[in-house]
Amino acid sequence: MTQNLAGTAAAATPAAADGAGPVPALSVRDLRKTYDNRVEALKGVSLDVAPGDFFALLGPNGAGKSTLIGIVSSLVNLSAGQVRIFGTDLATRRDDAMRLIGLVPQELNFNMFEKPLDILVNYAGFYGVPRSVAIERAEEELKRAQLWDKAGMMSRTLSGGMKRRLMIARAMMTRPQLLILDEPTAGVDIEIRRGMWKTLREINAAGTTIILTTHYLEEAESLCRNLAIIDHGRIVEQGPMKALLAKLDVEGFLFDIDGVLPATLPTIEGATLSATDDHTLDLEMPREMDLNRVFAVLGQAGIRVRSMRTKSNRLEELFVRLTSDNADKGPLGNSVPAQPEQSA
Repeated sequence: MTQNLAGTAAAATPAAADGAGPVPALSVRDLRKTYDNRVEALKGVSLDVAPGDFFALLGPNGAGKSTLIGIVSSLVNLSAGQVRIFGTDLATRRDDAMRLIGLVPQELNFNMFEKPLDILVNYAGFYGVPRSVAIERAEEELKRAQLWDKAGMMSRTLSGGMKRRLMIARAMMTRPQLLILDEPTAGVDIEIRRGMWKTLREINAAGTTIILTTHYLEEAESLCRNLAIIDHGRIVEQGPMKALLAKLDVEGFLFDIDGVLPATLPTIEGATLSATDDHTLDLEMPREMDLNRVFAVLGQAGIRVRSMRTKSNRLEELFVRLTSDNADKGPLGNSVPAQPEQSA
């Protein structure tokens, strides 16, 4: 099945006219949206998502994420700008563009009194997929979502995690080249969330471009290769995940300690050291600081480190810096002149 999906996506991805490579899966240029109440939700957003990418779109509540997704998926009318899906202009060729997209909204929006199999087959039929093909695809997608044994049950009897997986399976019925997921793991426990991560990785590895919005920042860091952070209707940072995280001037580590920590911890100049419990130390230090210096200080205090691991809150730190309302800051804390804005 993976080969089938990958081949479909690869074959359908158009090449750029100048021979420079494939066109972006999503290209947004100077996108603007002003609602009837004069709220500017988007203020000139531009971004590209490469074909085959796993892309995170992050931002606080009211930042403009939902409006951007709504415009791209043709649920919201834009005020100005341009949207292209694999080179297909959304304004002039809406139907063609929509055939390339699969959308998984945050809200559960299927009939709870329908069976999962019927939900998938009927959805595919709405997009012109022959019923015999739809039934075959539905079996494939329900099996991948680990819902095949629930195919004939009323959907209202499914657990919250199963309903979320059903939404993804439904979106995949049209074999979209671009899959957009709006908070797909909201409200599910960590075990179910990690199972959904596995499914999304498989879909992406098969050739489908994925755009993900999430408030679980560890989810974005784990899954996505590139990201854009939107705030007050503007993109405040975008680029490769690793490159953006590397700009942070602070690193965090957790040390597992042999024995019990002393009552008083040593002081490390320029760093912050605290105990999370009797056997674990939390270290925040500048990136340029030498870890050997840290180990030397700990050794002098009689603290022996058994193992260490990097803290997984780097994206959270970046996110907070870029979207903080406590100061007029530019990317990564650089001061910029104040500009009056109306929050979306």
